[in-house]
Amino acid sequence: MRLLRHLFARSARRLFPEASLQRIAEAIARDELRHRGEVCFAVESALGWRAVRAGREARDRAAEVFSQLRVWDTAENNGILIYLQLADRRIEILADRGLAGRVSDEQWRGVCQLMEERLRAGDAAAAALEGVAAAGELLAAHFPRIDGHADRNELPDRPQLLD
Repeated sequence: MRLLRHLFARSARRLFPEASLQRIAEAIARDELRHRGEVCFAVESALGWRAVRAGREARDRAAEVFSQLRVWDTAENNGILIYLQLADRRIEILADRGLAGRVSDEQWRGVCQLMEERLRAGDAAAAALEGVAAAGELLAAHFPRIDGHADRNELPDRPQLLD
């Protein structure tokens, strides 16, 4: 069953048309004005059939994407990846080591639950926007913007479609 879901998964591009991608990118850019963290949003329709047959899970793939997109490579080690994998209906949030001990797994799970509610309602763009906003609240609490301190955008704001 899982293999079939991955083989016939809906395209991330259909679920996130260009206008939605632009809205999400703008929300990330706007949200990052409130904190020093970096947010990366990535969507993947499905895993390849070999990965599915090998039992690869969304969390493992998210860790690989975290590395490939260099989310770990920020000056304050405060990047986060919000990874949405459509075939398994999984949302994974991975945070860099600068957030370890500051934001609990339960708090990240709360962000995922907000997104899941919107996805169940059929509004993928709203799910992404809610996830970005909720994650931004956590980042702002632990890495607030410092007045007079220049903060550069270290990761692209545009969502990454991995299809």
